[in-house]
Amino acid sequence: MSLLVLGLILFLGIHSVSIVAPAWRDAQVARLGERVWKGMYALASLVGLMLLIYGYGLARQTPVVLYTPPPAMRHVALLLMLPVFPLLFAAYLPGRIQRTARHPMLLAVKLWAASHLLANGTLADVLLFGGFLIWAVADRISVKHRAVQHKVPGAPPGALNDLIALAVGLTAYVVFIFWGHAWLVGVSPMAF
Repeated sequence: MSLLVLGLILFLGIHSVSIVAPAWRDAQVARLGERVWKGMYALASLVGLMLLIYGYGLARQTPVVLYTPPPAMRHVALLLMLPVFPLLFAAYLPGRIQRTARHPMLLAVKLWAASHLLANGTLADVLLFGGFLIWAVADRISVKHRAVQHKVPGAPPGALNDLIALAVGLTAYVVFIFWGHAWLVGVSPMAF
């Protein structure tokens, strides 16, 4: 469990610098240069991600059950997950989805985390998905108060971007639900 917690602290911690210390972040970018800052940021993110994935896998081997969700929550989770992939793609494809959601990636993280909390009740699940949910809510609130908005680089605005985000996102959803989740996590969300 300690590797999961360490990974969460490192991964969500580096992603929280703009929330808790935006002036410090900007000073580091000015001092080190944007490329060096992004390199350090990426390295810390990668190490944190690897630790939390490995730690989550270890924690799942000896689960501590906090609650047992009703089986129907799996159906609710699948439904909540439906817009997640299109929202992720819309973050990089400016269009109506991006404008309406304002921050589609944060919305995708919130839906992903909430759906998994509804369907899973171990301590590792609560730490992982609860941590991401709290972070996404905090980041969304902080975005409203930041003076400078850092744009996510992506495609130029276009009329087809929403269609592309929906088509590619829904295809990714189907692939992930039927094959990818079992391959990556070892559990099929379709096994009821």
